[in-house]
Amino acid sequence: MNKIFGKKILWTAAVLWTASAASSAAFEPKPFGNEPPDASPYAELNPSYNITSFLDPKPQSDQGIEKETEDIYFSADEMIDNKELQTITAVGDVNIIRKDQTLKADKVIYNQKDDIVTAVGNVSIVQADGTVVFSDYVELDDKMTKGHMTDVRIIMKDETRVAASKFRKMANDDKVMENVVYSPCDVCRNKDPLWQIKARKVKHDAKNQDIYYNDAFIEVKGVPVFYTPFLSHPDPTVKRRSGFVAPTVGSSSYLGGYLQPRYFWNISDHEDLLFAPMLNSDKGIVWNGEYRKYFYDGDIEAQGSVLKDDDKDKTRGNLFLKARYEINDFWLADADINYASDSLYLKDLSLPKKDNTWLTSRLRLQGFDNRNYASVEAYYYKLVSYNLREIDQREFNRRSINKPFVAPLISYENISDIGPYGAYTKTNLDFASVYRENDISTQRASMINSWVLPYTSPYGEKYRMVASVKSDLYYIDNFTNDENEHFTGSVGRVFPQIGLEWRLPFVRASENSRQILEPVIVAVAAPNGGNKADKIPNEDSQDIELSDANILDLDRYPGYDRNDTGSRISYGINWSSYGNILGRTSAFIAQSYKFNKDESFTQGIDEDSNFTDYVGRIYAAPADYLDLTYRFRLDKETFDLNYSELGTSFGPNMLRGYISYIYLQRNDAATFYYDARERKELYTSLTAQLTKDWSLTIYNRQDLAPKGGSIEHGAEIIYEDECLKLITDIHRYHSNDPEYEGNYEFTVSFLLKTLGGFGSK
Repeated sequence: MNKIFGKKILWTAAVLWTASAASSAAFEPKPFGNEPPDASPYAELNPSYNITSFLDPKPQSDQGIEKETEDIYFSADEMIDNKELQTITAVGDVNIIRKDQTLKADKVIYNQKDDIVTAVGNVSIVQADGTVVFSDYVELDDKMTKGHMTDVRIIMKDETRVAASKFRKMANDDKVMENVVYSPCDVCRNKDPLWQIKARKVKHDAKNQDIYYNDAFIEVKGVPVFYTPFLSHPDPTVKRRSGFVAPTVGSSSYLGGYLQPRYFWNISDHEDLLFAPMLNSDKGIVWNGEYRKYFYDGDIEAQGSVLKDDDKDKTRGNLFLKARYEINDFWLADADINYASDSLYLKDLSLPKKDNTWLTSRLRLQGFDNRNYASVEAYYYKLVSYNLREIDQREFNRRSINKPFVAPLISYENISDIGPYGAYTKTNLDFASVYRENDISTQRASMINSWVLPYTSPYGEKYRMVASVKSDLYYIDNFTNDENEHFTGSVGRVFPQIGLEWRLPFVRASENSRQILEPVIVAVAAPNGGNKADKIPNEDSQDIELSDANILDLDRYPGYDRNDTGSRISYGINWSSYGNILGRTSAFIAQSYKFNKDESFTQGIDEDSNFTDYVGRIYAAPADYLDLTYRFRLDKETFDLNYSELGTSFGPNMLRGYISYIYLQRNDAATFYYDARERKELYTSLTAQLTKDWSLTIYNRQDLAPKGGSIEHGAEIIYEDECLKLITDIHRYHSNDPEYEGNYEFTVSFLLKTLGGFGSK
């Protein structure tokens, strides 16, 4: 047989190939046109292929319709040109290749007179995305605007399968399939798939972008479990449309059984509302909703709920709102509003932030310009934790009634250009006004001027010198210090500091590993005393835990109200190993020597010694079966653990465990500013891959301190195969608040691949 290549078949190939454009299209649900990448539609559609993908034409490229003169490669065993009948027939192993797409058939006939293209026998169309369409007979006419196929079978890229006895494409681009079977499940010979959809007719309304089903069944293992005479939904080209989405069902200790219908209102392409009231057996109705809008220069997201609790005879609710707006290239405004009517509401409804001690609301304006940064902020706090009430009822009541307002909080930072020797200056300005109606109020203005000189010697030694002067001016109203002395008035202070850091990394390399050993020394010179704690309250420098994260810092306080007084030397060593076989391991340990025992930062930690405790961390990830991080603080004399934090996951995927442990020594220096009790908490979880499709996870969060107990525990069982996912979760949440009785939740979620699902929250 001879192969014939030529231009005579060019039109035939172009006509046939354009027909394949209707065979498949990827479906990627995108809720907005130009939104940030983390936005998603409320319906949470699975970005996969479904039955409508076969009916959806591929989108045009930016350049518009492709030209017919684009290269097309054609081959056949034989070609017959019948000039009398005006037909061109390609017979035997017909192949048409255009870009990454291929059409194959036993015979292709082009009727030039009637403009009809026919492909007969073992027709297959292989798409660029991997989708394959099979048919026994394909016929197209009227310049490809109309046509039909018989015995159509499609295997999509993700191995989803569609079959139909007939497929028709009308001139208006509407499409109709008859006797349709669709399933994303694996199909074995002489066995029904796990689930499939059968419909007498499926129609695609191209103009209105809708899919219609007639006499549709959902079958599980060949047994019909659901029937509807009529069903419609948007086609894959519709990214957002108003309508009901899958409801939520579940039960909890507080609400009892509940049903949550959800209606999605597509206000515009960049604005939507989800109305989702919770109809429950014990509390009536929880009115709940979520709103989102994206502007050209910003966005806003809000979630809120409200209910009338007859048992407590009050209205309860919450509001979480985030907004962001870019004013211009230099200024950005944002808001983060968090409100709950009472400390137990978030726990009762298992809402976000249920474990927070404070709900913090913030308004902020930020400016960025080269090496300059400025911000103006306002803060409001709502206390929602029981811990402080358990420790000091009077202090809890005082803070609940006299909640602080921080407005304004103004910050400015400037870093100069690098000088000829690598030195630069840094200037920080900060103003804060903390107001309470019948309690301590503070206005503070601070300025820190720093000079920094980094240097690397020819021998690899790394130096860094920092000299700074901090100046503060306060006006204090209604302050009572630890000696029960009252003070109202102005007070100022000036605090100079100079520090020098030295490092010398040693590197050892072998064929399979690299090791780095780096000793570090930091010397700090500063005057003793001068904090004026008898006149200046501590509003923003209450966290005084010495750790591996701050032991080498020049100023170890997180805020401005306390200065890190006294001279000291800190020294430590870093070690790390990077291997081609054993992965990465690193360790760090350090200690400080203070020349004055009364240094402010560690006064409540190491009162009787010039030496501090040892602090350090260990990180190990030698292989995929182990990932460990451990942070600690050891007593300088007895080596007892005063602080310990462990987080590790271990084991193969078949049986994977996770342990998180934290121990925090009681901090007497913190007094009543925050919960300073001894803390011990252990979180454990174990995930087992029971079979190929079944997995089990059990977890427990335990308070190991006196009068502790389980904070939260539960289990999750998941069944997942190629076309179905079933998630069953049960957990119970506790609290040390005597008014909170604990809450359990039982949830079940059932999802069918490509169709979504329904289930519990």
